[in-house]
Amino acid sequence: MDYLGLSFEQLDEDAVVALLRGRSADSGFAYLVTPNVDHVVRLAKLDRDSAERRAYRQAGWRLCDSRVLSALASLQGIRLPVVTGSDLTGRLLRDIAVPGDRICVIGGYADDIAKLAAVRPDVVIIQHIPPMELHEDAAARAVAARFAAASAARFILVAVGSPQQELIAAAIGDLPEARGTALCIGASIDFLTGRASRAPRWMRRLSLEWLHRLLADPSRLWRRYLIEGPRIFLLAWRSGR
Repeated sequence: MDYLGLSFEQLDEDAVVALLRGRSADSGFAYLVTPNVDHVVRLAKLDRDSAERRAYRQAGWRLCDSRVLSALASLQGIRLPVVTGSDLTGRLLRDIAVPGDRICVIGGYADDIAKLAAVRPDVVIIQHIPPMELHEDAAARAVAARFAAASAARFILVAVGSPQQELIAAAIGDLPEARGTALCIGASIDFLTGRASRAPRWMRRLSLEWLHRLLADPSRLWRRYLIEGPRIFLLAWRSGR
């Protein structure tokens, strides 16, 4: 379903889980992105042929990761099921991965492997930690993409923030040896390892998870949520005219 320049899948979380269960390490490479308000606002400023917009178009699946975005779409009669990257990453480790699977993590922190291994000691987890400022470092993104393609992993978790993670996923797809499935998951690993805490369930139900994150890290997120984010209402209004 098309909304604000992106084509979203009409899949709920259980349907996505079933889809991922059917993907093996030998499956032809495909990747999944989870656009939220921040992504949509940023993409609206870019040319259709920009590398970032191409990365979203080339994704195998685009899932709505924002209850605010879903609510705005519903005002125009558009159904956008919400499937958050955080929930999906948790389900992948708990319900999808099977003993002996290889999981490749791009990003995160050096102690993440040990913490994730405590959750799933029966899977093999490998990690590549790229340098900072990936958005401006095409060479570093290429190194990360080659590491992922060579990992022989069933699942690749690209956790370096947007748009870096989507650009890396697209770069993996350009490599002929790439196999398996990549998920662009942002900070989802931080919630699994306990480095960060998710909003209480009641705040998520009320579409207030953004407020929880803002209060937890105001110096980093104030501009995203208080200056850039509200532009989504203008984009939605223009779309509905």
